[in-house]
Amino acid sequence: MDMKPSRVWLLALLGAYAVLFFALAFHPVERETWYVENATVWLILGVIIVLYIKRVRFSVPAYIAMSVLIYLHTIGGHYTFAEVPFGWVTNFFGFERDNFDRIAHFSVGFYAFAVAEWIWAKRAVSSRFLLFTYPVFAIAAIAMSYEIIEWLYAANADPAAGAAYLGSQGDIWDAQKDMLSDTLGAIGATFGFFWLHGIRRLRTELRGTHSS
Repeated sequence: MDMKPSRVWLLALLGAYAVLFFALAFHPVERETWYVENATVWLILGVIIVLYIKRVRFSVPAYIAMSVLIYLHTIGGHYTFAEVPFGWVTNFFGFERDNFDRIAHFSVGFYAFAVAEWIWAKRAVSSRFLLFTYPVFAIAAIAMSYEIIEWLYAANADPAAGAAYLGSQGDIWDAQKDMLSDTLGAIGATFGFFWLHGIRRLRTELRGTHSS
C-alpha cells in the first residue's frame, strides 16, 4: 500500500516533534514518569517508521492525525498529565480537574483514520458498516489494553511515580472515562475518513470488491 504522502509534510511533522521533544527533555516534573511517557511515544514513532519503510504508508491527513497524540503525549510527559498548565481551560469551562489527559486520550482515537485507510486500501471488508466499526473497535481494544498497562505499572512502581503516571487526579472512574475518550475520538476520526474520502466513492469501490 502506498498513499504517496508528501515527504515535505512528513519531515515537517517529524521536525516539529524533534523540536518539541528537545525543548521539553530538560527538567521534567518527574523524570521517571518522563521516561515512561516518552517510551510510549517512541514506540508509536517506531511502528510508524517501520511501516513506512515496509511501504505501508498513509495519506497526509492520516499522518497529521497521528501526530496529534505524539505532540500531546510529549507535553504530558514533561509536566505529567495531571500538572500540564491547562488551568485557563479548566477555569473557562468550570471543570473540577485538569482535562489535558482527556484531550490526549481523545487524540488516541485519531489513529482510527489510519486503520480505516489501511482496511480500505487492502479491500479487507466489503461493507461500509465494517469499514466504520472495525477501526473504532480496534482503538477501543487498544485503549483497554493501555489502561491495563497503566494499572500494572502503577501497582509496581514507586507510589509517587505511579500516581504521576496514572494522572487520575482522584477520579475513581478515570480509566473508564479515558477509554470513552479514546473511543469517541475513534468515532470522530472514522467519520472524518468517510467525509474526506467520500461516502459514495467508498460505497462504489466496496461494492466492486464484493462483486469481484
